[in-house]
Amino acid sequence: MTVARPRTLPLLLAVLAAAWVLALAAPASAHATLISTDPAQGAVLESAPERLLFTFDEGVRGVPDGVQVFDSQGGPVDVAASVSGAELRVELDEPLGEGTTVVVWRVVSEDGHPISGSLTFSVGAPTTDFTPPPAEETDTPDVPWSLTLARWVGYVGLLLAGGLVAFLMLFLPAGRDADVRRRPLRVVRVAAVAAAVAWLVALPLSAMYLLDAGAGSLARGSTWGSLPTSEYAVPVAVVAGLTLALTLLGRGETVGGRRSVALLAAAVAVAAPALTGHTRAASPELLVVATDVLHLVAGAVWLGGLVGLALVLPGLSSMGGRGASAAEVLARFSTAAAGVLAALVAAGSVLAWRILGSWSGLVDTTYGRLLLVKIGIVLVAVAIAAWNRWSLLPRLQRAGGRDEAAAVTRPVARATAVEAVVLVAVLAVTGVLVDRSPEGEPKPASAAATADSDPGTRSTTLGEIEVEASLTPLTRGPTTLTLRLRDAAGAPTEGVAPPVVRLASDRVVLGNVPLQPVSAGLYTAEVVLPSAGTWRMQVSLRVSEFANPVGELEFDVS
Repeated sequence: MTVARPRTLPLLLAVLAAAWVLALAAPASAHATLISTDPAQGAVLESAPERLLFTFDEGVRGVPDGVQVFDSQGGPVDVAASVSGAELRVELDEPLGEGTTVVVWRVVSEDGHPISGSLTFSVGAPTTDFTPPPAEETDTPDVPWSLTLARWVGYVGLLLAGGLVAFLMLFLPAGRDADVRRRPLRVVRVAAVAAAVAWLVALPLSAMYLLDAGAGSLARGSTWGSLPTSEYAVPVAVVAGLTLALTLLGRGETVGGRRSVALLAAAVAVAAPALTGHTRAASPELLVVATDVLHLVAGAVWLGGLVGLALVLPGLSSMGGRGASAAEVLARFSTAAAGVLAALVAAGSVLAWRILGSWSGLVDTTYGRLLLVKIGIVLVAVAIAAWNRWSLLPRLQRAGGRDEAAAVTRPVARATAVEAVVLVAVLAVTGVLVDRSPEGEPKPASAAATADSDPGTRSTTLGEIEVEASLTPLTRGPTTLTLRLRDAAGAPTEGVAPPVVRLASDRVVLGNVPLQPVSAGLYTAEVVLPSAGTWRMQVSLRVSEFANPVGELEFDVS
């Protein structure tokens, strides 16, 4: 049997081009980083400031109650915070008294990720008996799991709807097989509604998650204003794209320009999630976002094609000579599926390379381990697809009559259904990956390092660089932080970028500590530890273009 190949390459290229344009329409950036504060961290001022200034390396968005100021007794101070571009300004509504003041802040980067930290400074002299701010009690619901579920439903519905549109347009054209098309048409409508609802529901869940707030915060307009534009662009593109595609699909015979428009509309909807997520913070941005678009479109074609085959093959096998045969439709999709699978593998490899950055990230990070699980599930789907293509399809093409074709079609339909279920499991892992950071988890200092004779000195190894940190004196109040970087031979060395240090206790988070370079591999900073107890120092060091290990050291402050 000779099966004609549909001339779909120009249309597929147009689909990918349109999705590419969508991804490039809204430039994004990586997480914002605090680069300076006024007053500086740990500063001792002669007089109380009237305002505080935080400067970031890119634009940020303010959040409701995002800034809290506590005086030396741990009491709250009334403030008015505003954001302009990359600056967070805090106006003090009442004068500060002498002693130590702690400022806790939280903003949202333009890429939609929250960042937070704190600033400690003193007026006159540091407080010797500083009272830490009270720990906040919150009734915030378990939003991350709710958001993960919403995104999973959104991804499954979106890729299924977009993929079924492509399947019906490219592999099962209207006209000859109108009766067989009814089942996938019903499924594509249900999937589109589920996708639209899920992405709309994800908006308030994202707001609560990013702002660390409960449902009551949704009554404030400022909560919605804190979400980046890209968060709103995704549901808009999903709803508009799928609505247009389904409208054209429901008009029966769709050929020529109308078919191209329907495919482009579905592609725009499927590509919309590339506007958010880890790909927006990876570099080079153009490559990563375009690859993400390709990954989404290819995944939609694969999932939609499998579900479409499972729905139509039984009906096609019973039609005899009327319309396209089951073997024809399966052969059409199998031919295209090889290219789709190649695109998925290539795109997935590029995304993993740019987001994780190193082979060790596959086993050293939660993100990497989940990615390995995803790869394993995909391999199962590939094995089923190979069995379908090289074992079942030839048997179906050799079938001599309607009864024999029907007998062979049943296992083909079951195999494609199982393969589709496996891909849904892949999307479940994807939904979890969206909310996981690709950065490594902090590694505690080794036992040998924590047993140093000097209790104010701790060390750990990040990559091949030994990091030694000390706090002098190891008491609350003003102290000097010293950080030394050495190579395996004990000589001073540097990472690809300066180290990033964060300090926190169970009650107070000082956030990033501004380090001053002294010489090669030597950094210092003046900080104020407002309370005694266990303080955790998190040190992040980019040791290569792709590797950024993180270590955690503990100090017992008296």
